[in-house]
Amino acid sequence: MNVQHNVVLKENYTFLVADPDGNVSGGEKGLFDRDTRYLSRYAWDLGEDFQTLLVHAPRLDTLHAHHSSIRGHGQRLAVRRELRLEGRRMHDALTVENSSLEAQSGRLRLELDADFVDLFEVRGWFPQDRQPPRREAGPDRVRFGYRASDGKEQATTVSFSRPPEAVDGGLDFPYRLAPGESTELHVTITLDDARHPERPGPSYASWRTDFEDLAVPGADAVLTQAIDDLRGLLLFTEAGPVPAAGIPWFVAAFGRDALLTAHLLLPHRPDVAAGTLRYLATLQARQDDDFRRAQPGKIPHEMRFGELARTGKAPHAPYYATVDATPLFVGLLGAHAEATGSDDLVHELRPAWEAALGWMTGPGDPDDDGFLEFEADTSGPGPHLQVQSWKDSPDSMAHADGELARGAIAVSEVQGYAYAAYRAAAGFYQRLGDAGAATAWRERADALRERFHRAFWLEELGTYAMALDGAKRPLAVRSSDAGQLLWTGIVDDAVAARLVTTLFAADGYSGWGFRTLAAGERRYNPMSYHNGSVWPHDTALVAAGLERYGFHAEARRVARDVLALAAGQHDRRLPELVAGYDRDDGPPVPYPVACRPQAWDAAAAVFLARLLLTPVP
Repeated sequence: MNVQHNVVLKENYTFLVADPDGNVSGGEKGLFDRDTRYLSRYAWDLGEDFQTLLVHAPRLDTLHAHHSSIRGHGQRLAVRRELRLEGRRMHDALTVENSSLEAQSGRLRLELDADFVDLFEVRGWFPQDRQPPRREAGPDRVRFGYRASDGKEQATTVSFSRPPEAVDGGLDFPYRLAPGESTELHVTITLDDARHPERPGPSYASWRTDFEDLAVPGADAVLTQAIDDLRGLLLFTEAGPVPAAGIPWFVAAFGRDALLTAHLLLPHRPDVAAGTLRYLATLQARQDDDFRRAQPGKIPHEMRFGELARTGKAPHAPYYATVDATPLFVGLLGAHAEATGSDDLVHELRPAWEAALGWMTGPGDPDDDGFLEFEADTSGPGPHLQVQSWKDSPDSMAHADGELARGAIAVSEVQGYAYAAYRAAAGFYQRLGDAGAATAWRERADALRERFHRAFWLEELGTYAMALDGAKRPLAVRSSDAGQLLWTGIVDDAVAARLVTTLFAADGYSGWGFRTLAAGERRYNPMSYHNGSVWPHDTALVAAGLERYGFHAEARRVARDVLALAAGQHDRRLPELVAGYDRDDGPPVPYPVACRPQAWDAAAAVFLARLLLTPVP
């Protein structure tokens, strides 16, 4: 049985979620921009005897479709469709062809509606009472207008290349064609939002030139798709390009996702790292705000622009419930300086990275034990985060007996991110000519490394604890978090080989990647979100750590396995995650509700391909 996938297109902040035929037919589907749904219905009815033969999206801003009326052994009528997204604009071109030997007549019927609902409402959170939008019809256009509760004016204008006939609430475009004749209809949808000027991004062609050195046998289609997806996922901000986390529901800047994606892309596109760092610096918290989990110096988790965020009904303008974006921010800045050989951004963003370090050594470590910790956000319904590290599902942090961790939780890989950030800070001050500060931060990093090993290493399991709970009890389970520690450099050299053996044990490595939680652990579930599934980006970071510690053959094995996972997918994309079943059990099983594509997975494919092309020392 073929699985039917929704059509998802994106350009900048504008994105379309349609059914497999390319129609917006209800439910969560729609045409969105900056977290507002500008069209809730955009559905073509071509006639009863038409069937869809092709729906193909060669890249994230373009859709091609072919619909056919077949009688007997031949096509009577065909409708070819090209849908193209630009920033705040959608172009829909339909060509009707008469392939028969007789004159044919029919009509194209379009149903339209708009509701201007916030994306969080579309997803089922924070339902609101709203006034219906205004609808105005002209001879060749329909316009929907809406005034939000904060006074913001928004509008959707749908214009046509020829006037429609209004029939029973829909718009009809009749046609009559002689044999071999064709006719065209062009529809343009314009989204009006005066508060946010539109900024152009690089063309797909120019973007691809920076990846021309990537050529891995058997992975060409995977890399082509990943590279195009990375271009399509970009948000074009005043600060520069920033990767959106994923589509459809995460077309927004997420601190952790953007920082990790930019890090994986550094050798090819350092401008993405620079844009991400500059953008997140503009959103860095300046004061305490418990509703948004803000503390001075903290880098945000997520930035939204919808009505609920703007009016304070949702805490996402921006939301700061993340413990790891702040150290990742400092670490990426250090990696950018190293990759580019330039200290310009270090000088430019000095207030931001010093404030970030202040948060890490202050509010981020409330009990002053040297570890970054978080408390669950239980402030209300909706997308509030109880777990604020990358495994952010509420049941991901548990002890070996299955009991959920309580209190202020110190997650293992977050301490690794902090170690890398402190090492980067030492480098910043060295470049700035402050040898004393450089030494102090280097010593802080070394002290953290030693303290971390004493508190987290589990000799009996041959791995590091996934976290410490509020009582400083280790979560004594085998997890992929320990693999990410290799990437950060915090792992004690004396135990690195044993840790690698544990990671590659049959209960830890599925053949497609590292399980988030090892099989056999109490909460292991192969189809869970974070308790046994395999995340390609997570596995890629482990591969980076294997390479760092000299396990070159193991790193390349992982790279080949992950690229093979992508090559076996219908769209040649890495899924956000797959079930933790063994590779020998059959094809990988994607998680049913996930982003596709997702930025850090596309970046992981590029990173792993580059790793395979790197000579072994």
